[in-house]
Amino acid sequence: MIKIICLGKLKEDYLNLLVEDYLKRILKYHKIEMIELKDENDLGKEASNIEKYIGVNDYVVTLEIEGKSYTSLEFAQMLDKTFINYSTITFIIGSSLGLDEKIKNLSNLKLSFSKLTFPHGLFRGILLEQIYRAFKINNHETYHK
Repeated sequence: MIKIICLGKLKEDYLNLLVEDYLKRILKYHKIEMIELKDENDLGKEASNIEKYIGVNDYVVTLEIEGKSYTSLEFAQMLDKTFINYSTITFIIGSSLGLDEKIKNLSNLKLSFSKLTFPHGLFRGILLEQIYRAFKINNHETYHK
């Protein structure tokens, strides 16, 4: 299973459509769940809310600018290898405040998609697209170029 924990609700219809589209595409390959938590103005509160959704045996991936970068092929390989030892990969997208150190310390992998900062709603779509691309790559299906 893949869990994506993110803070705040999407307000823009076009982003909701983007996220829904990729969730449907991914469901053809793997179970996926998007968990939207309330955006707080306190990193400690956000951390407590996030922790409730992290299983003891989850492989936790935090999305951080300082994290490790992958190509799409490397990302696909990472997902494939991780699922050998873990049944659940949990991705955590922080709020505009970032992520509390408590959550960062729970992370098995600190992942960066870029040194750039993205709007959180748009980044959900980017993450989902890369997860979908990884399944296409790992299943030797055309999509990735």
